[in-house]
Amino acid sequence: MKAAVLYKVNDIRYADFPDPICGENDVIVKVKAAGICGSDPPRILKNWRYSLPAIPGHEFSGIIAEKGKNVNNVGLGDPVVAIPFIPCYKCENCLKGNYSLCDNYDMLGSKSYGGFAEYVKVPSTNVLKIDSIDFESAAMIEPLAVALHGVLGIRPIIGDTVAIIGAGTLGQLVIQWLKVGGINDIIAVDISEKKLKEAEKLGATICINAKEKDPIEEIMKITDNQGVDIAFECAGSPITQEQCLLITKKKGKVAYLGIAYSDIHFSEKSFENIFRKELTVKGFWNSYSAPFPGQEWYKSIQYVRNKSIKLNEMISHRFKLSEIREVFDMIAQKKEEYNKIIIIP
Repeated sequence: MKAAVLYKVNDIRYADFPDPICGENDVIVKVKAAGICGSDPPRILKNWRYSLPAIPGHEFSGIIAEKGKNVNNVGLGDPVVAIPFIPCYKCENCLKGNYSLCDNYDMLGSKSYGGFAEYVKVPSTNVLKIDSIDFESAAMIEPLAVALHGVLGIRPIIGDTVAIIGAGTLGQLVIQWLKVGGINDIIAVDISEKKLKEAEKLGATICINAKEKDPIEEIMKITDNQGVDIAFECAGSPITQEQCLLITKKKGKVAYLGIAYSDIHFSEKSFENIFRKELTVKGFWNSYSAPFPGQEWYKSIQYVRNKSIKLNEMISHRFKLSEIREVFDMIAQKKEEYNKIIIIP
């Protein structure tokens, strides 16, 4: 088969690779669409920590091309979304149903071969039927479930004022879930006017360009100097990770969804806000709960199917798998602003 093979850091190539071999409890997924996650470029271009050669890509959908003799939950030709996280089911966290916190997990697209390929071997427990959902939208169900994991975990209630710091793909998905949940007062903050316009279309009621205005001052002004009920950090930037602590009201909540790529140092005031305002500060990792893969995945499929969540509109670029080097050159050199990038084998 053909695949986007990572041979070393910043050396990803379209190349021949051995076909996956289906085990008795596995399926082979013929990939129809794969998404580039925000975590992919930093790892592929600068900081790959897993064995090599590797095939990245943990957001993908396709059809069942082959199945093992013990597989009964799907049939040949079924359209499916792949669940990339493979828990051990044996550690303390798995036994408690906290699958996102598994101590010995495997992961398609990092520890095992992923979706930037024509075919992928997936445990049969890690595919869900998508029925009428198009493959490109289905390839975005994984980040949609990540967003929902954070929203369900922080528990916004009707009447809350919520700030989304970072209006990229993850932030836009959080905004959509908040709208589904009846939250109407949503403030989006970003340095990209294009992303802010997209966030507004998806449900943000106030947009703040942090290049033009101080978001802390603006948010405090909007909230009569009280702060927001909930702040979602979706950018993974040291600046925004601190800002969340400065814009949240007393007894408010901060949800960290963005990945940190460097050390974080908080000012005295920011840190003091945690205990002086008695903030609830929570981090959210992955998208899984019991029974595996959890309501995050089932609800994501349900709300995409009934068109309450819009995913196709968030796709800014589509590339062929054979263009994989051009994709990461574009990202590395910041040639174009992008939102969701979809790879088509």
